[in-house]
Amino acid sequence: MIMEDQLILVDENDQEVGTGGKMAVHKNGLLHRAFSVLVFNSKGELLLQQRAKSKYHSGGLWTNTCCSHPKMGETTLQAAKRRLSEEMGLTCDLKEVFSFCYKAAFPNGLIENEYDHVLIGESDSVPVTDKEEVDDWKWIKLENLRIDLEKNPEIYTEWFKILMDKLRKYPKV
Repeated sequence: MIMEDQLILVDENDQEVGTGGKMAVHKNGLLHRAFSVLVFNSKGELLLQQRAKSKYHSGGLWTNTCCSHPKMGETTLQAAKRRLSEEMGLTCDLKEVFSFCYKAAFPNGLIENEYDHVLIGESDSVPVTDKEEVDDWKWIKLENLRIDLEKNPEIYTEWFKILMDKLRKYPKV
């Protein structure tokens, strides 16, 4: 029997308050720690991934370079580097730039309630994706992305839309 991933439950200050199985946490909408990685290339373009259609929610939608949840005993930075390598086949230095909480319900009854840490890195490498996680990828200029987010919000994940709005407050990005 495969053990279900355990997520780190947190309070609104990102203090650990326990753990829970991944699906139970998402069915009950419990606040848990997560991260989102944004990788830019030397031209200032952002690497997006299209989530695999088979994902448990938001399948087929475009989103940030990668995202996931840290494991118990793993720092957010360690988890972000691990998942960036696993999902996109990339390694680069990452720096946390901000965090935010959001809650979103999905048509399949699952609820994301995350304390999301946003990390940024730079790479000009060509992604080598895990096909179970990623259907497609592309580099995009931020100004073109913002126009597309306005015109086609339904093709992007909920957290990515919030993240991109908050990213506007960080002029160095």
